[in-house]
Amino acid sequence: MIHVSVLSGRLGHSLQMQPASFLGFLAVPLLVGVALASVPAAASDHGKGAPEAVRRAVEAGEIKSLADILASVRGKLPGEVAGVEIERQRGRWVYEFRLVDDKGRLYDAYVDARSGEIERIKEK
Repeated sequence: MIHVSVLSGRLGHSLQMQPASFLGFLAVPLLVGVALASVPAAASDHGKGAPEAVRRAVEAGEIKSLADILASVRGKLPGEVAGVEIERQRGRWVYEFRLVDDKGRLYDAYVDARSGEIERIKEK
């Protein structure tokens, strides 16, 4: 996983969310876990991206920042965001969102980091 501030495109920026009703106790600890997770030393084609590689891609305009992606998918996802990863898959960056709906069901949503297009959503 990548530190959330790296994905936002701004150093020191943190993701602030208003979790829905009873999911608040679940979403906040998971987001903290995302922010504190360890990061691999280097980006690989099939692995998670190193913060420096992600930062460079955002700064170069190759991918959208996490803040921009969240703004574009807001209301289109079947639940609240409980975690985020970014990975380089087959030469391109993909945001993977872990979601929890109001009934407690878990989903993974895959979003193209360049276009912001939701590629697929699968229930866990």
